[in-house]
This record gives sequence, structure tokens and C-alpha cells, in this order.
Amino acid sequence: MDLSRYAELFLTESREHLSAINHLLLELERTPGASEPLDAIFRAVHSIKGMSATMGYAPVAQLTHELESLLDRVRRGESRITTPLLDVSFATADALESAIDLAVAGRIEEIEVSQLLARLRGLAEAAPARAKANGKKSRVAQDEGGTGMLVRVRLAPDTQLSGVRAYLVIKRAETLGTVHAVTPSVEALQAGEFDREFSFRLDTQETAAAVEAALGSAGDVESVFLGSPEGEQPQEILSSAEAPVEALPREALRQQQHIRIEVRRLDTLMNLIGELMITRGRLVETAVAAGDPAVTDAVAEASRLISQLQEEIMMSRMVPVHHVFDRFPRLVRDAAQSLGKSVEFAMTGKEIELDRSMLDEIGDPIVHLLRNAVDHGFESPAEREAAGKLVSGKLSLSAARERSSVTVRVSDDGRGIDRVRVLAKAREQGFVTDPAKTELTDEELIRMIARPGFSTKEQVTDLSGRGVGIDAVYSRVRALGGSVEIRTATGQGTTIILRLPITLAIVRALLARVHDEMYAIPLTHVQETVALTPGQLKTVRGQEVLLLRGDVLPLVRMRELASLPAAPEGVAHVIVLELGERRLGVIVDELSGQQDIVVKHFDAVREGAALFSGATILSDGSPSL
Repeated sequence: MDLSRYAELFLTESREHLSAINHLLLELERTPGASEPLDAIFRAVHSIKGMSATMGYAPVAQLTHELESLLDRVRRGESRITTPLLDVSFATADALESAIDLAVAGRIEEIEVSQLLARLRGLAEAAPARAKANGKKSRVAQDEGGTGMLVRVRLAPDTQLSGVRAYLVIKRAETLGTVHAVTPSVEALQAGEFDREFSFRLDTQETAAAVEAALGSAGDVESVFLGSPEGEQPQEILSSAEAPVEALPREALRQQQHIRIEVRRLDTLMNLIGELMITRGRLVETAVAAGDPAVTDAVAEASRLISQLQEEIMMSRMVPVHHVFDRFPRLVRDAAQSLGKSVEFAMTGKEIELDRSMLDEIGDPIVHLLRNAVDHGFESPAEREAAGKLVSGKLSLSAARERSSVTVRVSDDGRGIDRVRVLAKAREQGFVTDPAKTELTDEELIRMIARPGFSTKEQVTDLSGRGVGIDAVYSRVRALGGSVEIRTATGQGTTIILRLPITLAIVRALLARVHDEMYAIPLTHVQETVALTPGQLKTVRGQEVLLLRGDVLPLVRMRELASLPAAPEGVAHVIVLELGERRLGVIVDELSGQQDIVVKHFDAVREGAALFSGATILSDGSPSL
């Protein structure tokens, strides 16, 4: 049987298991005596072992087998949870991630796990020789007369690769006990030669509820039927419900089903809907120019359907941030351990949703911020104690929805950013030449530390000190159409705030004309627009400002920013932008309405141009920045 077509499914499922393993290992490190995380890790490792053996990925199967054996000793009380055991478990999880990627890519010969296998076997040999099977399974094996629990599983109607899904359900059942009397045969299941339903007998000491929970959570399982060994009429237990089956209509069950879709297909759909929106804009203008009511009505209906299609596609791309956040506790733990620091890490807002493409982009910037916090931000335990602080530093990561954007905050209670030291380093590197300057404002501070190669760290470590941290964050977030804000207090800590659009592709924008050019400003940043009158303009300390209902707002002229000729006297407009807790006025020649735009990012943004985040094609076919 050719299993290569199942490689992508194996990769996806293995990554989910590895994410769970890392999370559970951290929980086990906090509560070494807890059996729940240990059992869950064992099941996840066993699942990867079964899948990798089926796929023919021998090095992956070897690693999982040795880790499973080590964990089984702990489960049976022959070994204890120790620091060396946890370290080798974390190392194995890392090695598995790399090995699985290489195996799926067809590069098995590049996988090197011999040293790690030796470490795992060394720890296992340090404990008393174990039995060939755990007590639970041995007792089942002795009960040769029992026929076991009858289990019937029905897969969802839209299940992809049903043969692989059935095989994975059976492998999960084997973690609960002994499986036999599989109908149809395992070979037929793997070939997909069955109609959504299959059955087997399970010798187990687990409760019916435990069996139902384990099998029902395998994915694409519509229902589980459990019966007694004596052949009584099986009782249907729905994997996603606690109520009796009669209480749930089939329509409700179908609405709860999910299928896996490759991200690249969603990206293609998003690109197509973007092009369709550009075409829609041109079509609307053509219909208006034609003046035919029938054409106008037809175009309006098509426009409505396109908008609905756009909304549905965008919703299908939204995923909770926990898909990225869940790997950070392990990262913080390893970073703190390597530096001899103690850090308590907390996360909130993991349920907040972002477009999948945006979520993929923010992972690296957050990694930089967390590593910088552990390395730069936190004092050593001795320094914290001398300063009257708790020995363990507090680090938090949070996500929150604010209007049409998402705010990500990374906060620590460390030493804060030393403004005096930053200023001195800036002078040393030639960024500040004014000898009279003695202090940096918040804006100057972030501009300074966001310069490529700027770092106050005297000693380079594996974590930071090369001047790429904040620079990389600032450049990446700006390229995504977001903003970065820093709040810091010496001796109290630092908070870095990332404000990001929910999606990268399609945004609602305000169009403004300056000279002969059109510019698009995301409405997420627009607070209001004001028709400018001469009495509202003032100059304070050389800075042009706008007097608006008692507030004084700094002003910038778009013509000057874009290096365009000065504007003639006449009516002008101010767009009041809200950037975090700051407000800024931008003077433009005229306002030209609103429009949904498809943002196309270009290389100039990535190379440091701070003025524009991308380009778009407007409904009349003209380009805009």
C-alpha cells in the first residue's frame, strides 16, 4: 500500500501531538506526582509511534518507542520524575519535531538520533528491569476467556483519507487495551474499502466513558457504539455529546463536523477573492457610467454575493492565537534555565482569533520579545533579591481584540530599559551627535533600539545581544501594517505592545488625494476627519500642531512626507490617526471616500521604509500606496 499520500496528514497530526507533549511536560515538571499529564503524554507518544511505524519512518518510531518505554517505567512506579528524565523528554520532543519534518520531506537518511537513543536507554537501564507489559495490559492478557467490549465506530460523512483515520482510531484503542476481531480487516480499512463504519473487540479495564472519550477525540469520528461482551444490543454514545442520542438531531451533528484544508488552498481562495473585489469595483463604476437600471441592479446583487463570499472565506481563515502561543511556555522555560534565572510565565487571551497568515507572521517577533525579556529584562536571582523583588520574575503574554485590530502585549517586571545606557550607546555608535541631549523620549527610545545592529548587551549569548531582536520585531510588525509601542520604567519592568490588523489581505481604507496621487489609510487607524481652517493651525516649539476641541495634536503634511510639491492655498483636510494611545494629524488635499482594498506587500517595506505598508489597485484600475 502506497502511504506517501498520507504524509501530510501524518505531519499535521504529529505536530498536534508534539504540541500537547510539550505542554504536558511543563505541567508534569510543575506537578511531578500527577498521573493525568503522564498518561496523556504516554498516549500522545504512542500515537506518534504507531503512525510513524505505519508510514515506514523507522527513526521516528525508534525514538518514540524508547521514550514510551521510559515513561512506562514511571507509570508503573519503577522510575521517578527527575530533572534528567524531563530534560531528555524535552530533547526527544525537539528531535521528533525535526525528524518528522525530515521524514515527511523524504530525507530520512539525514535523521541522526543515535546519541539521544543512548541517553534514553541509559536512563531506562538505571532503573530496575521492567516487565514486558504494564500491569493493566497483563491482567487483560490473562483473561483469555473474555471476548472484550464490542466497539463500533462511524466516521463523519466528509472524512478525508478514511482508511488512515480508521487505522488511527484502532491505534488509539490499542493504548487502552488489546484489540482483536477487527471488521472489516485492517488491510481493508487501510485501503479505504469500507462504508464509514467499522468494529472491533477491545479487552480493557477502562470505563466505557474513558473509551468513548479517547476514541471520540481521534478526529472525524461521528459516533461511537459500545456493547457488552455477551453481544447485547450496543448503545450508541456520541463522541461530542453528553445527552442521549435522541436529543440531538442529525442536522445538528452535521453542523459540528470539520474537515482539514491545506493552508495554501485558503491562501489561493483569498487571493482570488481579492482579485474578484478589484474587478467588482471596476464593474460597479462601469454600471454607474452606463446608466442602465437593470445592469445596475444586477451588479449590485453580484456585489452583495461577492461581499458575502469574502466574509465567509475570511472567517474560514480565522484561528485562535493559541496555535502559536502554546509553544512559548517551553521556549521561556528553556531560556530561563540556560541563563540560571527563575521565570513565572503566564498567558491570557489565547482564544482571540487572527487570520491564519497574520498568525504565521507574528510568531518570530514574539519569540524575539520573550527571549529579550528573559535575557535583557530580568535580573539574576541574586540581583532581584537585593532589590527587594521576588526571586522569580514575572513574564506575561496577552492578546486582546481592540476594534478591528488585535493587541499583543509582552510584559516583564525586570530591570526596565536603561535610557541613560541607551543614550550613551547611541552616542558611541554615532546615532546621537547633540552633546546637550541628556534624555530620550519614548519615541526616540523605540527609534533608537529599533535600529539595525543596535544593542546595549556587552556579551553576546545564544539568546540575544546581536542587535537583531527589537529591530526584527519593529521591521516585521511595520511590514504587517501594525505598530510597536514600548513602556518602560527603570527597576520596574517593560511592556512592549504590538498592534496588528486582523487580516493581511483585505482591509477597509479611507482614500485621500495628495497632489495627483491617491493614498489609502486603513480605517482601523482613522479616528476622524476634519476640514482644516487657518485658525486651527499653530506652531509649538517648531512643531506644527492642530487645535481640536481643546486638544493639541502634532501635525504632518503628506506632501512633505511623500516629497511632493507644496500645496497651493485652499481647502485642506486633516485625518486624525489613532496610534495606540497617541493621536496624530495628517494633512491631505482632499478625501475621496472609502473602499475595501487588497493589500500587496512589497520589498521596500521589508527594507525599512516606514511610510507605506504596501500597495493596492483601486476600483478605477489606478495604483495606490
